[in-house]
Amino acid sequence: MKRDEIDLRSAARLSVAPMMDWTDRHCRAFHRVMTRRTLLYTEMVVAAALVRGGARHLLAFDPAEHPVALQIGGSEPKELAEAARMGANEGYGEVNLNVGCPSDRVKSGCFGAVLMREPERVAAACAEMIAASSVPVTVKCRIGVDDQVSEEVLPDFLTRVRDAGVRQVTIHARKAWLKGLSPKENRDIPPLDYPLVHRMKAEFPDLSISINGGIATLDAAAEHLEGGLDGAMIGRAAYHDPASVLLRADSQIFGAEDPCERAEDAALRMRPYIARHLEAGGRLHDVTRHMLGLFTGRPGARTWRRTLSEGTGRKDAGLELFDAALEHVTLAAA
Repeated sequence: MKRDEIDLRSAARLSVAPMMDWTDRHCRAFHRVMTRRTLLYTEMVVAAALVRGGARHLLAFDPAEHPVALQIGGSEPKELAEAARMGANEGYGEVNLNVGCPSDRVKSGCFGAVLMREPERVAAACAEMIAASSVPVTVKCRIGVDDQVSEEVLPDFLTRVRDAGVRQVTIHARKAWLKGLSPKENRDIPPLDYPLVHRMKAEFPDLSISINGGIATLDAAAEHLEGGLDGAMIGRAAYHDPASVLLRADSQIFGAEDPCERAEDAALRMRPYIARHLEAGGRLHDVTRHMLGLFTGRPGARTWRRTLSEGTGRKDAGLELFDAALEHVTLAAA
């Protein structure tokens, strides 16, 4: 699919969250064989790495990944604007600003969730990014951080980014506790407040609002859509159990035909991609590490994971190892 053939707003009905060290181009290629319609996101790319570090390779992606969005992190408006321009010129259909990540690395760089404390800076950055980008600029945020009162902070934040020109926001329905909780704990411990996000849609009908946090199934995503939200974003569940989330995404969420019937079909459709990657000098593990959860809950799943995990560490590991792992699953299902 080409970018101009895709309604990004429609694609955002279901999206796979940007996840550091996970949603790289190989992961996105794998997810795309299971769903043509779901919006995919890159890992967060630091604006400074693009603008000052010359790391243009971080923007590399295959047009077959569309619809795909670039997520960037930073806090300096001019730098973010230049990074957004670069992303748009590279061919991404959307540029998303990270205002939700609670990791120590982003806190020390004064971006991510800590920016919930500086809505004026976020709004200024969004305005600069919109002026520089030829594609939509969106925001992913939390409902607040630390001791902020979410019911007060979130409406003010949304007002400011909307007034800056943003038309689409994804809200992780948890606070981020920057003091006392690890990034992992921040994904589970702060309580979810789905009703607050739904109230924000009622209060800001002109914004396209997607919800994130704790959504693990297509049924749960559909429930939020039926409740009036414009989109649902699934994170770890789409990575750890991709077949259960993505194989029926196109039919259940978009009313379209699913490209794959079975997890086995998805594995076989990845074989030519893996072959090209190996021929280009890549390693099997680069791709298959994202596929370990493909047969979760199925007979043979443990052997599939073990074969790929243990064998792909060898530099000479090739398609024969992948085929052997898949054969174990096929025999277990027989």
